[in-house]
Amino acid sequence: MNYKIPIETSARHLHLCREDFEKLFGEGKNLTPKKELSQPGQYLAEERLTVVGPKGTFKNVGIIGPLRSATQMEISVTDARKLGVPVVIRQSGDIADTPGMTLVSDKGSIDVPQGIIVAKRHIHMTPEQAMRMHVKDNEEVFVITESYHRSLIYANVVVRVDKSFRLAMHVDTDEANAFAGDSEAYGVILKLFEGDCYNLQMWAEELLWGINR
Repeated sequence: MNYKIPIETSARHLHLCREDFEKLFGEGKNLTPKKELSQPGQYLAEERLTVVGPKGTFKNVGIIGPLRSATQMEISVTDARKLGVPVVIRQSGDIADTPGMTLVSDKGSIDVPQGIIVAKRHIHMTPEQAMRMHVKDNEEVFVITESYHRSLIYANVVVRVDKSFRLAMHVDTDEANAFAGDSEAYGVILKLFEGDCYNLQMWAEELLWGINR
């Protein structure tokens, strides 16, 4: 059994609902696929948008298809600071009470009241792979990386299981830069604390008090 998990860098991108897409690109229009992505059925579209925040702007932001039920932007912590929005770390789709943005196309602009998140790092895998790795959907795990000479351990990596997924761990650009990620970076699930993903802040506090697990 190969436990090696490819690590892919997820740069800032948008997901759009149909209503918002048609407001920005025209009624009856559809996304134009440009490049297939690693997850089956997902693709980078030809269409691009400008995203405006309270303090900054990102131009030429890619859109990931197909269209979704709600508009969402996934960014890094550094991106959040440049836009001037609070850092809200969430799983994809969990956008309640998140910062909003203005989206601008050649045809006009719209204000989106919520939807900006820093996506929680996560692993896509099939049910069979989850069974072999002894993990389950929405479980949080440790992952140790191997890349150049800057390996590190990620905590609180969410396992996402679906029969349509292709095995891959997704991190944002900040997280990828932290371990000098190369084109073939990978990680392995690391079982600590009898397999539980223990709270690292609590672990650090315990070590300061001389408590060793």
